Amino acid sequence: MSRLLVRDLAQLATPSGDGAPLRGDALGRIEVVEDAYVLMRDGLVEQVGRMRDLPPLDGDVEDVDGRGLSAIPGLVDCHTHPAFAGDRAHEFALRSGGATYEELLAAGGGILSTTRATRAAGIDALEAIVSRHRDAMLGHGTTTFEGKSGYGLDHDTELAQLEAVRAAGGVPTWLGAHAVPPEHPDADAYVDWLIAEVLPDAARIAVAADVFVERGTFDVEQARRYLLACRAAGLTLRMHGDQLSEIGAVPLAVELVARSVDHLESTGPAGIAALAASNVVGVLLPVAALYLGRPMPPGRALVDAGAAVALATDINPGSAFCESLPVVCTLACTQLGLTPEEALTACTVNAAHVLGLADRGRVVPGLRADVVLLDASDWRHLAYHLAGDVVHTVISDGRVVRSRA
Repeated sequence: MSRLLVRDLAQLATPSGDGAPLRGDALGRIEVVEDAYVLMRDGLVEQVGRMRDLPPLDGDVEDVDGRGLSAIPGLVDCHTHPAFAGDRAHEFALRSGGATYEELLAAGGGILSTTRATRAAGIDALEAIVSRHRDAMLGHGTTTFEGKSGYGLDHDTELAQLEAVRAAGGVPTWLGAHAVPPEHPDADAYVDWLIAEVLPDAARIAVAADVFVERGTFDVEQARRYLLACRAAGLTLRMHGDQLSEIGAVPLAVELVARSVDHLESTGPAGIAALAASNVVGVLLPVAALYLGRPMPPGRALVDAGAAVALATDINPGSAFCESLPVVCTLACTQLGLTPEEALTACTVNAAHVLGLADRGRVVPGLRADVVLLDASDWRHLAYHLAGDVVHTVISDGRVVRSRA
């Protein structure tokens, strides 16, 4: 039996309720316990309460001093692309000089540039790369992460990416339909090949499938065919949609009851209303919008309409080179119109729901003991201190895995 006690916390903040995903007023309901403790046993939260109510504890208990610190649930990053080789710093420089994302893609850059480097890397290098990004995310308080393929666009590299994500403890998502590689004549032929040649093996590793629905990549009919085949193979459905243009991704996500549709920078009133009336979570990626100089996704409008939303980093080499969910929370509050409370729920409970993980996202008895201690007496420093060194200690599965103490 392993027990861990975090004592004398200035605050403990956790989303209220017991369901997911949270939406509307429930998205912003946070329970805050002052002068708090958290007791964990065998990887689960055992007790939470005020220090004055802490009962005598028998047996061996590892003790963590929480004085001056606040606690929140371990953060959940539900949309990342960590399995890539090389970088696109040169494209970043070109974009800063006025080149558009679409222009770079048409010139052989973008996703296909990373594909060339990733195919050449090999499985050992990919595992090391994903582990490095995982550790960076952990340092920013992320205790659970999803990781996509999509930079191999061939059989062996796609599987290697998924294996690398799984080996690093991530939740693997197959994004075979990310772009059309040059060896295939068109998107229709490539989708046929993906379904016949890669899906059977990818479905043995991945838990979800994703597709980039956008002009120049995959249209709605191609995405529908790909996703229906993936669902038949037992995969949960995810979608990149409405990033650069609104071409029908949201209606398709609602039609297929996808777990999420991610980006939404171009989503208009009809798409907002459709999401609000559905069980599809809108995953908002404000770093990508900032990086590309695009309009921010309509976070406030989605929340006010009653849609379920989550937040994620979208860490990738081309449009969101950032592993920090605290930075995402700052952007959510300053650019998307969310409150700190809504932002916390969006990258804990709701993000965990996107990944099908109901055992985490809150600090309450019976759930997985993933807890982040912030170096501030007010938990809202998570979003308030832009790019600050706010994460003091990270507890994953009831064990301290990072600490400044």
